[in-house]
Order: sequence, then structure tokens, then C-alpha cells
Amino acid sequence: MESFDELLRKAEVAHGHLCAGQILGVRMALLGLERLGLDQFAVSDPRGAERKRLVTYVEIDRCATDAIGLVTGCRLGRRSLKFRDWGKMAATFVDLAAGRAIRIVALDSSREAARRLYPQMESESLRQKQAYRELPPEDLFREQWVRVPIASTDLPGTRGERVICTRCSEGVNFGRFSQIGDEKLCSSCAQPELRYWESESE
Repeated sequence: MESFDELLRKAEVAHGHLCAGQILGVRMALLGLERLGLDQFAVSDPRGAERKRLVTYVEIDRCATDAIGLVTGCRLGRRSLKFRDWGKMAATFVDLAAGRAIRIVALDSSREAARRLYPQMESESLRQKQAYRELPPEDLFREQWVRVPIASTDLPGTRGERVICTRCSEGVNFGRFSQIGDEKLCSSCAQPELRYWESESE
């Protein structure tokens, strides 16, 4: 595993800038790997033998998520990074081989700790970046051992069923369709009110 500073450099390049969220994400991922005993593996190597051992759930679409993906090697395209849009600076790291998982949440109190540590810095961003590098894990995060049941069809490397939606004729993978009567419908046809897009012809 690369050093903390090297991972921060890589996170900055991958994300486009180095911010407090990137630092939190790198530290959160390193802590998760350490708690699972996976810190000795080069998990961030996309060709590493251990890359299918770890699944990570992230709960926010912010800067930390990019850093978490970089450190863990988990990717949406590999089905090893799972996104739950809960708006929380939190991630759960699942060791599939050991059947163990730990959920780590960034503490809001760390912002106040940054103000206390570096009152002389005018910029909140600079205070947080400096403090988040230095604060001990217990001042940055809350940890909780959890159980994460993952269906076999959601595991990395699984090739799932593919059906064609009866209404729109688009392909649907991994059983993400609804059987309504004799129709197999994609989510956007089965529940059009949940679409994130609107057709210009509607």
C-alpha cells in the first residue's frame, strides 16, 4: 500500500484538486482497510489478486467518494463500489472472504476541532485540510461493525440475466426489471414517475 502522502497526491490528480473531502476519503478508506486487516494488500492495484475481495458502499456523491474508490480500488464498473444516495459522509467496507464489514462515518464535530486547532487560519478549508491530516481517527470518525448481506447477483464479476423491456425495447441487466402481468419492464417503464429524465416528446 502506498503512503498516505502518495495516496493524497494520486487522489488530487484523479479528482482535479485536493480538498478536505479528499483527505477525509483517503483516511476513511485507509482506516476501513486497516480494521479489516486488508491494509497489507495492494488493494488499490486494479490488477491485484485481492480486488474481488472488497466491496465498498458509499453514501454520498461528494469528493470523499473519489478518494475512497482510489484507495480501495473499488469501482462502479467492477460492481465493487456501491452507491447509496443518503447524503452522509460515510462508507462501509466489506471483506467478502472473511464475511466482515465496518461502517465508518465522518464526525461533524471534526469541523469544530479544526477551528479550535487552527484559529489563526482564516480559511475554513485550510483549517479542515490541516486538521483532517492530523486528528486521530477517533476525533474524525465513528466506527461500527455491521453485517452486509450481499446477494450473489450483486457480487463483483457476476454475469446476470439480461432481458429486453417489453415497452421500450432497451436491455436490462442483473434482474433489474419488474414482471407486470406478462410484461418484463425496465424501471423507467414500470415506474415512469421515478425517471430522472423527461422525453422531449412528452
